[in-house]
Amino acid sequence: MASFIAACSPGIPGSPGLHGSPGQPGRDGRDGRDAQPGEKGERGERGEPGQPGMRGLTGDRGDPGEKGERGTPGECAVAPKSAFSAKLSESRTSPLAVGDAVRFDKIILNEQGDYNPETGRFSCRVPGVYYFAVHATVYRSSLQFDLIKNGHTVASYFQIFGNWSKPASLSGGTLLHLIPGDQVWVQMAMSEYTGFYSSSKTDSTFTGFLVYSDWKNSAVFA
Repeated sequence: MASFIAACSPGIPGSPGLHGSPGQPGRDGRDGRDAQPGEKGERGERGEPGQPGMRGLTGDRGDPGEKGERGTPGECAVAPKSAFSAKLSESRTSPLAVGDAVRFDKIILNEQGDYNPETGRFSCRVPGVYYFAVHATVYRSSLQFDLIKNGHTVASYFQIFGNWSKPASLSGGTLLHLIPGDQVWVQMAMSEYTGFYSSSKTDSTFTGFLVYSDWKNSAVFA
């Protein structure tokens, strides 16, 4: 039987098919190799300050530190001073007139020079409270004298003579508050009562000294 082969032309292409359903997820890729670090970038602009945070809790007190080295000795402050004591010499025991300052002319102590034996007056240099005392030997006459501050009587003392054969004594003292420039002295009070007496065996004295100073936060005073 003879075979017969006929030549045929290609057919017309068919229309596109529908999309298939999504495939299964693929496997994770292999890790990449570490690359060389890149170059450092330029510094950015400074940002705006943030809001202040809340105050933290107070921490525990730390342990005491080690004791420091001893410092060098400082200067010692010297308290202000003022003191004197004087007595009448025998040549000053003659009768005195009323109103006269009694000049205790023989210095016993007057290191600061605040008492003037020529005038019988103490002049205040250091403000504060002072104590003044007068001891009088009374002989052959009654005695009355005043303790004077700036011309005003602050205390008066009196001893009447009773025809004793031996000298008697009259003493008194008082506290006074003084400021620089104030003056204190002993003054005769009555003309017929002038019995201040002094001899080689007995004395009449005037004494004063600073009890405490009014200077605050003072520097060093000698």
